[in-house]
Amino acid sequence: MRTVKQVSDLTGVSVRALHYYDEIGLLKPNKITDVGYRLYDDEAIKTLQQILFFKEIDIPLKEVKEIMSSQYFDKVEALKNQKKLLILKRKRLDELIELINKTIEGESTINFKEFDMSEYFNVLEEFKKDHKNKIIKIYGNAERYDELIEKVKSSEEKIAKMAIKQYGTIEKFAKAIKTNFSSDILSLGEKFDIYKNDCLKEKHPKLKELYRKLVEDLSKNPSSKELQEIAREITDISKKDYEIFYMDTGDDNWYSMVQNYLVNPIWIKNIDEKYGDGAGKFIGQTLEIYLGDKKPKINILHEKLVSDLSRDCSSKEVQSIVEEIDNEMKKSNEFYKIDNGERYFDYMAELYLSNSTYIKVTDKKYGDGTSKFIGEAFKFYFDSNNL
Repeated sequence: MRTVKQVSDLTGVSVRALHYYDEIGLLKPNKITDVGYRLYDDEAIKTLQQILFFKEIDIPLKEVKEIMSSQYFDKVEALKNQKKLLILKRKRLDELIELINKTIEGESTINFKEFDMSEYFNVLEEFKKDHKNKIIKIYGNAERYDELIEKVKSSEEKIAKMAIKQYGTIEKFAKAIKTNFSSDILSLGEKFDIYKNDCLKEKHPKLKELYRKLVEDLSKNPSSKELQEIAREITDISKKDYEIFYMDTGDDNWYSMVQNYLVNPIWIKNIDEKYGDGAGKFIGQTLEIYLGDKKPKINILHEKLVSDLSRDCSSKEVQSIVEEIDNEMKKSNEFYKIDNGERYFDYMAELYLSNSTYIKVTDKKYGDGTSKFIGEAFKFYFDSNNL
């Protein structure tokens, strides 16, 4: 056992700091003698080392305490992640030192690549520190999230160009990402997961009965009166018992859930494994028929936009539809507290006009030439409103 003075001499951490760690419950001594001396064993010294690693990657003490006291905390896993982050930090410092040396040697350069994305990366790291449990829930473990950050770093130049195109500056992009991380859109996914989990594990007795009844015979006509009555009951119960479907955007969320049965390969596979091949799309078709034309307004507006590709993209008629799309998106962004950037339509226009994936998906959904039409309409709208 070591006294607080001995621990201070060994680690370089001041006695005052060790007393403070004790006060806030971050590092408690193993024993306090009758005369008030704090004593620490080897395990406590290892814990202190872990704390210092966290401090080295700029995590506040309050958050270090939360992380280390979490039921998910794994010392070995934490050390692996800390090592990765320290290596990245060292690489960053090496780049800055190299830039300084070039400047000292008189090399004139206007290359600010070393600074471009640092604020954005800081946001990603902050999110990890602030939402440890959420990251584990979304990615499975913190290591996968670190891999995502490293992947992003490897595409730094590409992402920087995208960020400037959509948000104007890296600073605005980083601020928007921070806003979006704290938005309601993440909790929306969790609410969807609650419904999906209940369906797969049949936790809702009535829905269990209805879904099983619906897939008893997949050869039946999804539009039959019998199946449409089941679809009505499923819809009504889902909208009554699950927040995701009775909140202000509930109808739009239910539409998205129905689409999951039709186009989401992972969800379709899960349903087919549970009820039999073809069950996923069968359920989707049945629910979609009952849903009728109750599509989200944003979907209706996009269909309206591409209903006649012979129109002039710059015409008042087409531009008024794009303006409606813009207004509808602003309402949604305000509701979920999302920042899409001041140059969003310029960014989207480029995707519709030049991104092969966007073009393929859009043209398959609406017909050949629609991606180009939407892109040109969006581009004209943005340019007209940013003269």
